[in-house]
Amino acid sequence: MIFRRGHGVHGGRRPRRLRWIALATVVAVIAWGVGLIRFAAMIPTKVGEVTTSTDAIVVLTGGSRRLATGLELLSANAAEMLFVSGVYRGVDVSQLLRHFQNAPDDLRCCVEIGHDAGDTAGNADETAAWVRRQGFQSLRIVTSNYHVPRSMLEFRHALPRINLVAHPVVPDSFKHDGWWRWPGTARLIVSEFNKYLLVWVVHAIEDVIAPGGGDGP
Repeated sequence: MIFRRGHGVHGGRRPRRLRWIALATVVAVIAWGVGLIRFAAMIPTKVGEVTTSTDAIVVLTGGSRRLATGLELLSANAAEMLFVSGVYRGVDVSQLLRHFQNAPDDLRCCVEIGHDAGDTAGNADETAAWVRRQGFQSLRIVTSNYHVPRSMLEFRHALPRINLVAHPVVPDSFKHDGWWRWPGTARLIVSEFNKYLLVWVVHAIEDVIAPGGGDGP
């Protein structure tokens, strides 16, 4: 039997393959959309554990009001120490406190800064090294609310045996209700969700390659 080009066994496989590819693409897009909606719902709009005391407060630089919030918590005796991660080189504690003029001078002894972190994973690694030196067992993580899910993912991976409390700071420009109607907030949430997915995949691969490989205390 002679098959014409485009017909027969080989000709029938291509349409089926294309249909499977199209179906897989549709399923992936739907799954991504559902994940995005669930991720947006994870973003906190207020502090969940206000009264819980921790050994230290960690501020991740890069967002409005984060450092001011950390200093306020330290002034209120919410923790013994404040660690500011990801500070530009050349900036010291005195400069940070002068930048926030309401901060009491006696806080200088209780504030330490790190210069090595360039991203969220770096914040987690830099903080983990500091926690090992200090011997702390609990941390309050101060960062912008949209950054909380990814930050906690990174910090739990770097510090698996440390009690972590999220302390979200909500930017004035962030619109949680009906976020899809606000282009700026929508772009921010989509970007954070994609980064969150990437971090989750990287950690999953690392856990398969080196189970229990977290380097935290």
